[in-house]
Amino acid sequence: MVLDINEIMKLLPHRYPFLLVDRIDLLEPGVRIVGTKNVTVNEPFFQGHFPGHPIMPGVLIIEAMAQVGGVFAIISDKIGPDKVTYFVGIDNARFRKPVLPGDVLRMELEIINCRRGLYCFKGRSFVGETLVAEADLKATFADRNGG
Repeated sequence: MVLDINEIMKLLPHRYPFLLVDRIDLLEPGVRIVGTKNVTVNEPFFQGHFPGHPIMPGVLIIEAMAQVGGVFAIISDKIGPDKVTYFVGIDNARFRKPVLPGDVLRMELEIINCRRGLYCFKGRSFVGETLVAEADLKATFADRNGG
């Protein structure tokens, strides 16, 4: 299954400048997902991180992985628009190489388990074949109205 940006925007509430996924390249419901972000020099975060030596902030790499995980859970479990995703945990985060303007960030997540609505993912991000970041991510869903 492949999703373009328009299909992703139907699933996720995020919008510019905080939508950090451009395409879903592969989705095996219940197993794994692969998404990409085209990193461009005109991203607003590059104005301050770091001027003259732009590097994508690690926290945004993690957020991009979390958004890919959100797409995975929404499609795999047919979660409706009445729910909102809450990112509830990050473990074992490691940043291996900087992500620069012009890079294509490929995020690969596999489901570790899902119990009582808590999704646990192993996430890895690559530029080409180089591992740039990895983390174990946890997310859940709640009613959009706060319940």
